[in-house]
Amino acid sequence: MDRSKESTVEGSVTAGFEAAGSEAGGSDFLQLDIGRAPAGGRTDWLADRLRAAIADGTLAVGSRLPASRVLAAELRVSRGLVTEAYQRLAETGQVAGRGRAGTVVVAAPVTGGQPSSEPARSALRDPADPFGTREWGALVDALRAAPGRIDLSPGAPDLAAFPRTAWLQAERRVLAELTPADFGYGNPQGTPALREAIVGWLALNRGIRADPDEVVVVAGVAQALGLLAQVLRAEGVRHVAVEDPGSLGTRRQLEHGGMRILPVPVDGGGIDTAALAAGPAQAVVLTPAHQFPTGVVLEGERRRELLRWAAAGGVVIEDDYDAEHRYDRAPVPALRALLPEAVCYTGSVSKLLAPALRLGWLLVPPRRLDAVIEAKRYADLGNPVLAQLVLARLMASGELERHLRFVRRRHRARRDAMLRAIAAELPGARVHGAAAGLHLMVTFEGADAEGIDDTALAAAALDLGVKAHPLSWHRITPGPAGLVLGYAAGSVGEIEEGVATLGTALRALRG
Repeated sequence: MDRSKESTVEGSVTAGFEAAGSEAGGSDFLQLDIGRAPAGGRTDWLADRLRAAIADGTLAVGSRLPASRVLAAELRVSRGLVTEAYQRLAETGQVAGRGRAGTVVVAAPVTGGQPSSEPARSALRDPADPFGTREWGALVDALRAAPGRIDLSPGAPDLAAFPRTAWLQAERRVLAELTPADFGYGNPQGTPALREAIVGWLALNRGIRADPDEVVVVAGVAQALGLLAQVLRAEGVRHVAVEDPGSLGTRRQLEHGGMRILPVPVDGGGIDTAALAAGPAQAVVLTPAHQFPTGVVLEGERRRELLRWAAAGGVVIEDDYDAEHRYDRAPVPALRALLPEAVCYTGSVSKLLAPALRLGWLLVPPRRLDAVIEAKRYADLGNPVLAQLVLARLMASGELERHLRFVRRRHRARRDAMLRAIAAELPGARVHGAAAGLHLMVTFEGADAEGIDDTALAAAALDLGVKAHPLSWHRITPGPAGLVLGYAAGSVGEIEEGVATLGTALRALRG
């Protein structure tokens, strides 16, 4: 046979198909085309293709190869050819038989390729050192990914308490009732069942009267802020005021949406509404029922001033992120309940059930509703329908209310444990926001604050295996050093050990 002619044919994709003819076969797996294999060298060709895929990571460790019988049928070759190729990789330790699990990639070859011109990811940012990152927007993500024994970061609920049994029961009932048509694309605004359930939940728990048509189901508060930023920018709004200190995540989301952030001070009465009115902000995002991170409640007179500012044309975005979690104070009415035509209201089940569900709601005044629904449509066509229907059933059946009462008791016990531990291990520290929520803010002031850098303190604690947020992460303008400590996600023992470790780190920094 004239091998030179065969090589010429292989050099062309089209010619390769022609040469293969009706006898050649192909597989979706690695896009294998047996027509490209040299005559008499098909086993070598297949083994080489598999080795190359393992070497470049296409077949990662743990990947399962197709059954030899299946791959042989797709390639239209003998099963023995495929078995022999697999055996060659097994002899070099790259794959191994796992019985019914099939043939699995167990190791990648050591290659001495040319060094990459791209800097290694770890050279750009060490995920184990979030306090050393230069990417301000990646701070929280980096800390979340960093290894640690105990996590006292704010923002996480009691994930171990997720009502798995109730969720599974509700999901089974929902699936039993769904028709084939229900598995199609849903309404981007959200399923009617969930929007109705949200209206009932907000009426009972937050004093908000709304119509289901005013509700847009979103993937958490983060998406709500992103959609509003998009809609407001289209209206010409560029300056958005935020609380200072306030949520780093909120600032990050708004900045990503193209907004210019204006910090407004927060004191014991909440956001300084006089400073807000005196500035150029056209909109404001705030947490009036339980301010993050200070925990203060927006006082009555400032609420009235804020609503006057909104009635004059300002846009109020109310983040009611953990208002259900209260222990030692009466419930605080939502701003949306007082001026629905001027307040965009958002909340979610991230702090009540789990952030992984990515389910929340956004109530929008009529003038912006269509624009928000349109933005949601082009963002993702709507949230997954099945999860919406399950949540709707939990809300309507009372299961979500029972879960809230259950986790409140657990959260209260953990909050009390953290208060005791702070008093014992962090003498001189001042605690803020203990009456509600899922976190405490701790500040070091006066003589106790001398020489304390809260970022250095959080970094020292992480070196000892404990995660916590430095308060400076959530500030725009300078202020007292401090920490923001979550207590909902850990056991009492973990909280006590974590705060004791913070005390050790603090004493080491003080020398």
